[in-house]
Amino acid sequence: MTVSGKARRAFLQETFERFHHAEYISPDPLQFVYLYDDPLDREIVGLIASALAYGRVAQVLKSVGLVLDKMGPSPRCFLEETEESGLMERFSGFRHRFTTGRELAELLTGIRRVIRRHGSLQACFLAGFRPGADTVGPALAAFVRELGEPWRGEYNSLVPDPGKNSACKRLHLYLRWMVRSDAVDPGVWSGVSPAGLIIPLDTHMFRTCRSLGMTSRSQADARTALQITDAFREIEPEDPVKYDFSLTRIGIRRQGDIARMIEHCVLESRPSTN
Repeated sequence: MTVSGKARRAFLQETFERFHHAEYISPDPLQFVYLYDDPLDREIVGLIASALAYGRVAQVLKSVGLVLDKMGPSPRCFLEETEESGLMERFSGFRHRFTTGRELAELLTGIRRVIRRHGSLQACFLAGFRPGADTVGPALAAFVRELGEPWRGEYNSLVPDPGKNSACKRLHLYLRWMVRSDAVDPGVWSGVSPAGLIIPLDTHMFRTCRSLGMTSRSQADARTALQITDAFREIEPEDPVKYDFSLTRIGIRRQGDIARMIEHCVLESRPSTN
């Protein structure tokens, strides 16, 4: 089935209007960000929640909730008051699929160091951000370098390396939450335009975008994420990740068959022969 530009736009808009509402946030790790009022807590919670956003949704929510319960009412205050050795001890027994307590403690240590150095995660990201850049890619790479100091040279399952052709789905998901501001995304940060965001690409989004004719590539890697983002940018130049949330709801909530939904829009977009 060939999907025309008109049919693609119709499908995306129909899906957006149907699913892009706050009532559809749960079940999603984004829901934890809305439990906190202080932006300095929200940016920390968002990074933890997005970093753990792999695997079954129920297990993701359980793991994020467990971590945040241990951090108390203010994750920011918890990190300011807890030494690195304390983080290792507090989360030594943690496990989320193949993520270990050591990796989680390293991430929290990285967040703690960044906050001490820059004042906030936002300030750290903005230090590497150039307003004229085509995408947030270079700023994200700089952000990860600073965040990753505690595990320099070692693998950490929670934070992929943008320099290794990874699509970095969870990191781009985090940036979507922080940068966009509407009924779904909280827009915790300012100073970064949504126009530079890159689609959070996982296997579900990859299959969906292939079905929509937005890529012919065979791997869900960084190059594919950029190609798909460019295709979205042709539709929404100032907000290329606008449709990310609504497209992922189809699979998560099991509401509708995506192939049938696309076919419906293809048929609707064809000119009448009468």
